[in-house]
Amino acid sequence: MKIVLKTLIIALSIGTFTSCNANSKTKPEDLAISKTIIEAPSISEKPEIKVALLLDTSNSMDGLIDQAKAQLWKIVNELSYAKCEDQNPNLKIALYEYGNDNLNADEGYLRQVLNFSDDLDEISKSLFSLTTRGGNEYCGKVIQTALKQLNWEANNDDLKLIFIAGNEPYTQGTVSYKEASKLAHQNDITVNTIFCGDYNQGISGYWKDGADLTHGNYMAINQNRATVHIASPYDDRILELNEKLNKTYVAFGSNGSAKKEMQAEQDSNAMGYNKANAVSRTISKSSRLYKNSSWDLVDAEKEQSFSYDDLNYSQLPKELKGKSKSEIKSYISKKSKERSALQKLIAELNSKRKDYLTKKTSNTDNELESAMVKAIKTQAQKKNYKWE
Repeated sequence: MKIVLKTLIIALSIGTFTSCNANSKTKPEDLAISKTIIEAPSISEKPEIKVALLLDTSNSMDGLIDQAKAQLWKIVNELSYAKCEDQNPNLKIALYEYGNDNLNADEGYLRQVLNFSDDLDEISKSLFSLTTRGGNEYCGKVIQTALKQLNWEANNDDLKLIFIAGNEPYTQGTVSYKEASKLAHQNDITVNTIFCGDYNQGISGYWKDGADLTHGNYMAINQNRATVHIASPYDDRILELNEKLNKTYVAFGSNGSAKKEMQAEQDSNAMGYNKANAVSRTISKSSRLYKNSSWDLVDAEKEQSFSYDDLNYSQLPKELKGKSKSEIKSYISKKSKERSALQKLIAELNSKRKDYLTKKTSNTDNELESAMVKAIKTQAQKKNYKWE
């Protein structure tokens, strides 16, 4: 979708938005604000945490990509506990890669891997599709591209964040990082920079300046540090429940079967790191952020727009073929109750697991996950987000 830049006068009446910051006071002069914004076609009624992840996929970044794959579910789980007053914000993640010779030189050696999506399986699949190869790393260009291509919307309660990670000077390319940062700041989008290497080297390479321009966080990580997954006494039971959880999904529609296969594939990718990572994914799958209404009848039935009358009966799974509407409803109701019970059990086990890991976990401040979560929580406080 083409995003148009234009100057708008935003007339805001008191009470137009439900702010998380109930104690903030609106000044009369704030009710009319003139600034350059990224126009959006719609405003979500529910607050959203929007994260655009811009990853350097040049040769030296294998460790960074590995951390992203291994730590995705920990990040998702932490964000699932966020609260904005009495609402649980949605999570959308977009993914770009840059600095890779396999990418189009005319476009700045960058590529949008995934537009903003709340499909956690699709996000995982996109991360696992990344490969590395040396190239030119243009930070300003990839930030500008993400600002223009993505739909950032305009809800005052949205957390709109860019995380860019790499290890070359931040100043490369024809697009000034300062101009890109200025555009981000005008649209209430915070740019957080993650330098893969020595902290002071990142400062001299202007990564800290890039973050400071939008009041973001500058962080330096060891991208080659292997992710440590700590086992707990609750892991085996949680994974057993995951197998049962998968059986509550009722695929429908033209892409239902493929989506269910993707679910299993991402389970396998998570297990490829080790059991504890697969457990983290199971926790994510049992959270409110794991939504599959586009292909799963149990989730779809909860949508206001859903109607059994609109179902294409030829695209139902074999267990529902030839069933009447009332029989299908009864089957979906049963699966929904099963899923709710399993999610409750997983949540109870995870609570015990978290207590166990708190006592066992060593310092992980030098990893992608901890850097991102710390930045998100810091910036969320400005809009009075809480963590349950």
